[in-house]
Formats: sequence, C-alpha cells, structure tokens
Amino acid sequence: MSTTTLCAVFFLIWWVVLFAVLPWGVHSQEEGADIVPGTDPGAPAVPKLGRKLMWTTLVACAVFAAFYVVMANRLVTLDGLLAPFGMHD
Repeated sequence: MSTTTLCAVFFLIWWVVLFAVLPWGVHSQEEGADIVPGTDPGAPAVPKLGRKLMWTTLVACAVFAAFYVVMANRLVTLDGLLAPFGMHD
C-alpha cells in the first residue's frame, strides 16, 4: 500500500475512534448542578478534549497497527472473505 493510502486509513480509523472516545467520562452540567446560563443542561461540564484526543490517538495507533499487520502478512484476503458466500473464483 502506498503511504497516502496508509495515511487515509489511519485518518479514518482515528475519526471513528474519536466518536467512540468522546462519551468517556462525560458529566453533564445538570449532573454537576452548575449550569452556565445560555447553554444546554446536557452539555458537558468539563469536556477534557485534550485527554480525549490523546486517548483517541493511542487507541487509533493500536487499531492501525493491527490493521497493518493483517494487511502486510495477508492474513485476510478478498477471496477468503468471499468464500463463505460462494463468490470466489
């Protein structure tokens, strides 16, 4: 795979992991009883975005490493994925 393709795959993995990590440890303003006027009571009191971006990057690196090992060693092939459906050559 080209470097551009690998960068694109990493970005996609990172983006999906970001949305999985965003809800971790969220406490709403309503739960903390400290609602800022003009905001939604369900908004996070302290979003901790820096920490979430760090965790997103760490988890995405682990997932990407697993993806790379599988692709580099050809542990999963298109023929292998299509065989159970009777769609291989």
